[in-house]
Amino acid sequence: MNINKSKLLLISGLAIATISCNKQNASQKKDFVKENIDTTAKPGVDFFQYANGGWTKLNPIPSAYSRWGIGNLVNDEIYDKLRKINEDAAKAKEAEGSNSQKIGDFWHTGMDTVGIEKQGIQPIKADIDRIAAIKDINGVLNEIAYQHTLGDSPLFSMYVYQDTKNSEVMALYLNQGGIGLPDRDYYFNKDGRTAAIRQDYQQKHLVNMFKLSGFDESTANKAAENTYKIEESLAKASRKLEDLRDPYKNYNKLSVSDLNKLTPSINWNDLLTKMKIKKIDSVIVGQPEFFKQIEVSLKSIPVDSWKEYLRWNMVSSSASYLHKALDDENFRFYGTVLTGKKEQRPRWKRVLSSEEAVMGEVLGQLYVKEYYSEKTKKRYEDLVEAIRDAYKERIKKLDWMSEPTKQKALAKLASMTKKVGYPDKWKDLSSLNIDRSSYLANIKRGSEFWYKYNVDKLGKPVDRNEWEMTPQTYNAYYNPSNNEIVLPAAIFLVPGWNDENIDDAVVYGYAAASTIGHEITHGFDDQGSQFDEKGNLKKWWTPEDETKFKERCQMIIKQFNDYKVLDSLHVNGDATQGENIADLGGILLGWDAFVKTEQYKKGKKINGLTPAQRYFLGYAMGWLGHQRDENLANQIMTDVHAPANLRVNGPFANIPAFYEAFGIKQGDAMWRPDSLRVKIW
Repeated sequence: MNINKSKLLLISGLAIATISCNKQNASQKKDFVKENIDTTAKPGVDFFQYANGGWTKLNPIPSAYSRWGIGNLVNDEIYDKLRKINEDAAKAKEAEGSNSQKIGDFWHTGMDTVGIEKQGIQPIKADIDRIAAIKDINGVLNEIAYQHTLGDSPLFSMYVYQDTKNSEVMALYLNQGGIGLPDRDYYFNKDGRTAAIRQDYQQKHLVNMFKLSGFDESTANKAAENTYKIEESLAKASRKLEDLRDPYKNYNKLSVSDLNKLTPSINWNDLLTKMKIKKIDSVIVGQPEFFKQIEVSLKSIPVDSWKEYLRWNMVSSSASYLHKALDDENFRFYGTVLTGKKEQRPRWKRVLSSEEAVMGEVLGQLYVKEYYSEKTKKRYEDLVEAIRDAYKERIKKLDWMSEPTKQKALAKLASMTKKVGYPDKWKDLSSLNIDRSSYLANIKRGSEFWYKYNVDKLGKPVDRNEWEMTPQTYNAYYNPSNNEIVLPAAIFLVPGWNDENIDDAVVYGYAAASTIGHEITHGFDDQGSQFDEKGNLKKWWTPEDETKFKERCQMIIKQFNDYKVLDSLHVNGDATQGENIADLGGILLGWDAFVKTEQYKKGKKINGLTPAQRYFLGYAMGWLGHQRDENLANQIMTDVHAPANLRVNGPFANIPAFYEAFGIKQGDAMWRPDSLRVKIW
């Protein structure tokens, strides 16, 4: 089951990162910035290696992970705290329906491996039998509707989100989806690495999963072949990663009657009713050509093949919560083949991850009460305002933007909402039923709860106070339709350290630049800049200013297109441009704010490092870590974020203050001529 509380367009931030620093003892005498430096590397050759190589050399990637770094260590600290909460709740006898009862029962079923093995595939047997009984295309569509109510995405993807052209109302979005590989390019790229993954998926993983669901060898092979053909046809009609970044081209509002004309084989009025969606007269279709392919597929593919495809979807989405053989095969492909992990994480961590998806805000209330201070919250609220002031000054000084556009940019910046730490009002999860019947049953009820929670938003006022992340999430995002930045408590943690013991230079690099400034800049990147101060997709630039802005964006696209990773893979500069713009902007804003601090003005060195050097090292620490080649290849093909080392070296190569801080000179690998240095905000 896919527990998806909501999907936000253009949500971005520190990808749940990949990056880390050493834990310290309570005395905190060591300098965590200084000790991570690789003294054999030169800052002018590879600053990422210089800043972080000392740590990566001493900290190999554990077998259960495809990448290892600060995000993992932050999560480990948080998980240790949440584990105790869960273990205590599982032992207690609390009132039915209480938060403690739900936490304890979920933990019990997730950790009860003996019970899970005894149940085998029984928790989804009724689903398998129902799919097997399908007799016609209407039965296929009924099953597709049902699986969507579980948060899964057979045939297409669907979500509820603010209408990007009218942020005051919620809308239903229909987009491409329905495939089992991470991205459409996995079905067609001809390089050896991707071809091997594709072969394993088609000839081994699909076959194994069908066999584990009850098919014999021959039937499983045929089902795998048919399922792959369906997915391949959907992938062929899917847009590439970079083509999904244009909010106008991916906004096609249709009446339900026009949607029926787009796919005559689907009665959308009936299908939406079965998906528990009522009282809507229009939908926003992301990729109309994809839905034309759906029509072709529904007409040409036999019902028995659709039954196999739907069986695969049900089994695959449930595998992590069922018996060991299914769980292991699911991990073998999606964990090992795709990302290079050698073994699964400890079960208790996997259960906590699932619990986070089902009822993360229940845990969040307990987490912030115990571990997050008002003093820390205020520090970062103030830091947001320091970055906002820095951006205001930058906009006013831009030499390429006209005054009318500047005024609108300033208005958008001033109206941008900040959410720091945790929500003022928690979501109501009182109707979520959790018991000790089975792990998958709890997952399924969680999926159904969040599906209903989202579709019930249709026709209701937009709740602009809602958070889409829990406080204990190591991530952050900008939401263009709310024109807001959301900064959960966990995103500013440095593992093993108390916040008050970290000097401003590092905080301004680690937090102000790589998170706060990054997220604010998303409001003015290639996508965010197309939304006005009220969160509507609406042109507010003069044509001349828009042209100048796009010319500068092309420079950063070219810069990152030129970076090659692994063997034949290049960074996708088009797909990653928004994140690259936000990284560059965040570093500049953090720097502008930092130079106003007392630490910078005094210029006192700490452990031989100037305040300026500590600032840039602090930012680099935010991306400290390393990853396996398999995971790197997957990231290049599916992610809008560039690899961690290039999120440091790439933007730094455009920043004069960095050159000055570390004496970067012409001839150094990090040096770029002024004519090639990207200057946007």
